[in-house]
Amino acid sequence: MNYRQIGSTDLKVSELSFGTWAIGGSWGSTNDEESLRGLNWAMDAGVNFFDTADVYGDGHAEELLAKATKGRHEEIHIATKFARGGDIHDPKTYSLESVSQYAENSLKRLGREQIDLFQIHCPPIEILRDGQVFDVLNRLKEQGKIRYYGVSVETVEEGLLCLENPDVSSLQVIFNLFRQKPATELFPVAAQKNVGILARVPLASGLLTGKFKRDAKFEEDDHRNFNRDGQAFNVGETFAGLEFNKGVELTEKLSWISEGRGNMTQASLKWILEHEAISSVIPGFKTVAQVEDNLQALKAAPYSAEELKKIEQFYKQEVASNIRGPY
Repeated sequence: MNYRQIGSTDLKVSELSFGTWAIGGSWGSTNDEESLRGLNWAMDAGVNFFDTADVYGDGHAEELLAKATKGRHEEIHIATKFARGGDIHDPKTYSLESVSQYAENSLKRLGREQIDLFQIHCPPIEILRDGQVFDVLNRLKEQGKIRYYGVSVETVEEGLLCLENPDVSSLQVIFNLFRQKPATELFPVAAQKNVGILARVPLASGLLTGKFKRDAKFEEDDHRNFNRDGQAFNVGETFAGLEFNKGVELTEKLSWISEGRGNMTQASLKWILEHEAISSVIPGFKTVAQVEDNLQALKAAPYSAEELKKIEQFYKQEVASNIRGPY
């Protein structure tokens, strides 16, 4: 396992870490025992960083992390998120009273005294423009409830706006082979300001595993069913904003990247890992087998300059115009 610094923080995290949305909920059926086995498997493999949120299973993901990391608080870092448990458009959601309560609730579920990285969970751009939430987060740092804070954003514009604040330590962005825009428009500025980047939705909700066919069905409580066209929240969070059948078609055209790299999953994660601006890529999982598969990306063969150029051209010519939602 290799470790990378999150921006200017003292958090040195595994370059491949894990998100916990899938084991919390909204990804179909889960099994807590298997989820805990997966978390422990990851930690035994050197993973020392996990991303979660208070709304993942209404706090269930945080509770699972508390069980898995008990007694390992010094070595295992956790990032959690807040705001989407309330009205994200209401300024009161970002008041000192509200944010303090979000933090206290997460700390209780996590069984910790301090949150390593506290992230605003995809707030509207007007909240970021107002900026008062950053003053609130600075207060929480002073109080010792959080070590650092960052923002999970939906668009490059939101990310650039966050980078104007010198106390933002990290940005969490949707970044994968189908969502390449941040690499050219956001990452260079983040690197200049020494702000860490966490790459979420790295497999485009499973599209980039190459396992889906056009007739794939998803469970009723899986966001790949109820949000596939943005009915519940930003469409970009599901299949990277691509219409499902189009996404399957594009994945098939990109299947050549798996040659010599194990499979599509490993090849897709490897491509992200080769971006120096990335502090950590955070795929999700529901089983030990998925944890193992993702970790194999660390051993995948690097890309040649010619391959990278081919991928860039593919994105520009065939993918970019098909992405829906703010980006």
